[in-house]
Amino acid sequence: MHFYSTRNSDDMVDFSTALFQGLAPDGGLYIPAEQADLSVIFSRFGNETSFTEIAGEMIFSLLRSTFNRSQSFDIAEKAFPFSPEITELQNNISILELFHGKSCAFKDFGASFLAQSMDTLLKKRERKAVILTATSGDTGSAVAQAFVGKNNIEVVILYPSGRVSPLQEKQLTTLGENIRALEVKGSFDDCQKMVKDAFVDKDITDKITLSSANSINLGRLIPQSFYYVWAYSRIKDHAPETVFTVPSGNFGNLTAGLYAQSWGLPISRFVAATNANDVVPKYLEDGFYNPMASVHTISNAMDVGAPSNYERMFHLFKGKVENFRNKISAYRVDDTTTEDTIKEVYEKEKYIMCPHTAVGYKAARLFQKDNGDQPLMVLSTAHPGKFTEVIEKVISVKPELPEELRKLERREKVSVIIENTSESLKDFLLTTY
Repeated sequence: MHFYSTRNSDDMVDFSTALFQGLAPDGGLYIPAEQADLSVIFSRFGNETSFTEIAGEMIFSLLRSTFNRSQSFDIAEKAFPFSPEITELQNNISILELFHGKSCAFKDFGASFLAQSMDTLLKKRERKAVILTATSGDTGSAVAQAFVGKNNIEVVILYPSGRVSPLQEKQLTTLGENIRALEVKGSFDDCQKMVKDAFVDKDITDKITLSSANSINLGRLIPQSFYYVWAYSRIKDHAPETVFTVPSGNFGNLTAGLYAQSWGLPISRFVAATNANDVVPKYLEDGFYNPMASVHTISNAMDVGAPSNYERMFHLFKGKVENFRNKISAYRVDDTTTEDTIKEVYEKEKYIMCPHTAVGYKAARLFQKDNGDQPLMVLSTAHPGKFTEVIEKVISVKPELPEELRKLERREKVSVIIENTSESLKDFLLTTY
């Protein structure tokens, strides 16, 4: 499979180039150049097919020009010692739990695949690279856990000061080794703009081999499609018309689902669930796409006012809002409703969900209200233990932390505070590397 920029279909690159460039030279995002049909392969997957097996088959099917079959399955084995899990709730809703990896968030899937793919290619070529990524919460911790200790890769993570949870900040700032955390005096959108500017700054790219671990990188996006395939293999015999509800910020998770659908996975529809950062729901309502300054919410990993992956979706849907509406419904959920949802689900089902999952669950219920009581699967993006402040306030219960997270409480935070300007990041990179 080859790839090209959303802004220039003439410049074809292979997966390795797209992986390490992250962002195309013209500032666009890489997208698949060919329309893959994996429907026959998908039909073979059943209830007994492991996540690793599904991942290996998809890596080889999509990226065989870069990885042979042995390499594909080796990457899958090393990247995914964890798997999604499904919990059935009342009201015809199931939860696709994606928080069983090292950082306890869905972004472990993308970050782990990215790390193993890059490591495989860098060892082969005897090269080094610097990963530059912005985070509003879970991306950075997943990237840090996936890349720590990789000898050929340095990692620089930008995060907005005071806008990630204390536990998320510990995940970003306590690993040391090849992981550096930059605490930016600004918003996530500032961090994201700084990263994008660095990729098109020749002073930086002439000296440093940069790549990104955000969902702008195809190496993050492609593996996020794997768990849609895994989930469908579990429900296709009893609920083939299931609608997938996706808590959405930068829209990489939903875009990955759209690609899985375009490759032949028979998903009937998606529900995009946002918090107050509701650029996409507004677009589906009135047909006008107007990025906004991000608003801080309790579902902070979704606090994105200018979602990067809108550009990929725009290209996929040929710029027509009608095509968006044919595939996606969208609902916004405010903080008060999010808290009420966490409380309601806990009281009725004794199931604790993080704020992002609660946004998704409420959107699923709103979709059912508008469209009938059909089955929905809500993507659960983070372990509730990462948001103890919110959870404890709402239900007076402190969710138990996984052992991986408990270890962090004893570690010391180490970060570098910088201004929210591209020049500040440039100075750091050129003086450090």
